[in-house]
Amino acid sequence: MSFRYFSGKISMILVILALALPGASRAYPLDGHAHSHIARLQAWKFKVHRKRLKKRLRPGQLWPFEDIDLRLTDHPDLEIPPVDPAFQRQIVGLLSSQGKRYAISILDLADPEHPVFAEHQGDKRFNPGSLGKLVVATALFRELALAFPDAARREEILRTTWFRADNFIHKVSHKVPLWSNKSQRVFRRKLRIGDNANLWTWLDWMLSASSNSAASMVIKQVMLLHQFGDRYPPTAREARQYFLRNPPGVLGKTLREIFDTAMTDQGLDPEEFRQGGFFTSTGKRKVMAGGSRATTHALMRFLLKLEQGKIVDEFSSREIKRLLYMTQRRIRYASSPALRNSAVYFKSGSLYKCRPEPGFVCKKYHGNVKNLLNSVAIIETPPTEKSGRLYYLVVVSSNILRVNSAVAHQSLATRIHRLMQSRHGGNDGASPPGIR
Repeated sequence: MSFRYFSGKISMILVILALALPGASRAYPLDGHAHSHIARLQAWKFKVHRKRLKKRLRPGQLWPFEDIDLRLTDHPDLEIPPVDPAFQRQIVGLLSSQGKRYAISILDLADPEHPVFAEHQGDKRFNPGSLGKLVVATALFRELALAFPDAARREEILRTTWFRADNFIHKVSHKVPLWSNKSQRVFRRKLRIGDNANLWTWLDWMLSASSNSAASMVIKQVMLLHQFGDRYPPTAREARQYFLRNPPGVLGKTLREIFDTAMTDQGLDPEEFRQGGFFTSTGKRKVMAGGSRATTHALMRFLLKLEQGKIVDEFSSREIKRLLYMTQRRIRYASSPALRNSAVYFKSGSLYKCRPEPGFVCKKYHGNVKNLLNSVAIIETPPTEKSGRLYYLVVVSSNILRVNSAVAHQSLATRIHRLMQSRHGGNDGASPPGIR
């Protein structure tokens, strides 16, 4: 392996679904526009935007396109090892008195020949929230690979296939970044019917802006790829007729099979990591599927296979990882100041629920009935003269009531990173590779 680092009240209960913070983190290497044609990346072409971003972002967010790569392709047989008792005690010790409210899996890969693993309640099931969008991405890249075995052709399809938002985007929630050719700037707003973008941009909106509307449009494309194969993309009329002539139950069964097969084909168990269906109310009404579930252990297996290039294939794994590379404001677990110099590949999802309680005010991520927050992260830090590189995978799910779960994950990320530094010889003060 080579690291190329140096080149309120509603009846008796209020239920709020918050799969991601509006306007939150955005991903993909900033100098990757020529490859992907993701619209917002056009800003990097302009000197004034480059200067602003460099001032605002952390060093770990400015890695060049060529350094965002898979790290374990030459370790194809690496499996999650048994729990290391000493490492396990250290990780559980970081959870303090709230340990029963956490599930966590962490894999230290600083030395891939001797990986070290710790886990606490790794088999505990939870609703993955926006982490289910990783299943959607996997299904899309699998269907692309089946229809177009040549990776160059898939790249072309991602870049040149444009489609417009339709009523599947409703109910619209989060804002997404859009590029204005007229003012030559990136601005944010909620998606509207008629918004037009290429497939890569829709994936970017789904994974990094965590737009449920974008996710539902991507799921539509997954189903159309499955239906039309190498004749994808269909005409607008063909796509419309496909969803009109099939009843919701039939479409839902098809989608469940697509998602479950996408997991089993990667050697993953859909009983342990499953996305049930669409993320919008219109999508759920038109395509009736099922529920979602995950465990931290299953998500850890997903991350490991991603780094090995085994999520569909190396092309697909690399592109999914690039789509998770955080290049805008970091949130939740990824917002820890300790991760300043680290490249962070990140996705999170939350679900919180409130009910009336004297003296309690329901706020985002402060549920008093349920306060679920899930985070997956790949952390890569360059080596220094004082310490070796830090490279680890972490999956966290928490359900700590009446606290700001986003802050709780940020604090835990700091404690974990400091622990990893102590395991590998000091602070990481390196200057990461940067794009000019």
